Amino acid sequence: MAYKVEKASEIAENIFEYWINAPHVSKNAQAGQFVVIRIDEKGERIPLTISAAKGDLVRIVFMGVGKTTKYLSTLKSGDYVLDIAGPLGHPSEIKKWGNCVLIGGGVGIACLPILAKALKSAGNHVTGIIGSRNEKLLLLEDELKEDCDELVICTDDGSKGFHGFPADILKKKLEETNIDCVWIIGPAIMMKITSMATIPSKTKTFVSLNPIMVDGTGMCGSCRVTIGGETKFACVDGPEFDAHLVDWDELMSRQRIYPAQEKESLENFQEHQCRCGEHHHE
Repeated sequence: MAYKVEKASEIAENIFEYWINAPHVSKNAQAGQFVVIRIDEKGERIPLTISAAKGDLVRIVFMGVGKTTKYLSTLKSGDYVLDIAGPLGHPSEIKKWGNCVLIGGGVGIACLPILAKALKSAGNHVTGIIGSRNEKLLLLEDELKEDCDELVICTDDGSKGFHGFPADILKKKLEETNIDCVWIIGPAIMMKITSMATIPSKTKTFVSLNPIMVDGTGMCGSCRVTIGGETKFACVDGPEFDAHLVDWDELMSRQRIYPAQEKESLENFQEHQCRCGEHHHE
């Protein structure tokens, strides 16, 4: 069975939003969970966080950086992916915390809408803080303005909103008011640095980890992470963990295991695309 891409669009520079018809995922999806997608029978499995679910459709948002995401970004509305497994992983811990702050960096911003909606429904006050390198990489601003009680925008270069990083805004918020719980989703180094701001106050802080993942069932062991000195598997024990217990250095080291192979795979794909383009023009 294949799954139809009902809507495909580029919503920021090299960042894509796909709505895929997958009722088995959309009807069971909860905040914090993810799917594993395989484009065709020769494709690798890639994990992507669920950004939203509506009716029979599930939304994924991704950046075209490696061979598979580059390939995925070439699909148009009406095309199909072969497999979409999910929802996988434990859902976010949704309850009435009180004052919640949700922080998204880069493509991690796309993970916030479903989380913000769930927390608001549980009676929380939700502040969103989103950050990117520049204005062109900001995502889903209008949607998050509706989902959050307050939304703060940051850019590294100052092209929009606060000139600085989400960690700066979080530190200020912690000084000004009582915050009961924080979620941080983005690149590993961003999550590490930002979560350090909540250590002095011991504010409960969740992060969504994105190690290398293969089968998504806990069988292969490739997504192992160290949490509080114990080995966990992000796909079945996570993907969300207590930020203050994560061995960040190990996580980032494991993320850099296959750069040479990833580079070769991408170059081969781009060369194949060029050849196909040449034949098409002939």
